[in-house]
Amino acid sequence: CPGAAFGSCRFVIKGGLAGAAVYVAYDQGLLGTGKQGAEALRKAQAALPPAIQEWTSYVGWEVRMDQEETLPPTPKIDFSPSDSWNKGVQTVMAALSVAPTRACEYTEEGWRYVKDLVK
Repeated sequence: CPGAAFGSCRFVIKGGLAGAAVYVAYDQGLLGTGKQGAEALRKAQAALPPAIQEWTSYVGWEVRMDQEETLPPTPKIDFSPSDSWNKGVQTVMAALSVAPTRACEYTEEGWRYVKDLVK
């Protein structure tokens, strides 16, 4: 993109990439329920090793069988999206439940500070 249009062209490209990322996340079930997210994670864990093997063969890197056994195993990801979601909801609700009390405490502290300045 030439000249002044470079900024707007960059914006369009970034917007397109962001839109594509949201579409892929939605299409794979990542924006659905916790169970759909867990299933998408299982699919990704199953697809990742073959994809890496295909990529290395495409690039021309050779992974010999005798070397492959010396490589560390792929990490096991034990992650539950539903548990993380529930923990986040609980944290937000806990913060919202104490917000009025904290607001009163901070207001009283502010008034004391102002009174001490006026003295």
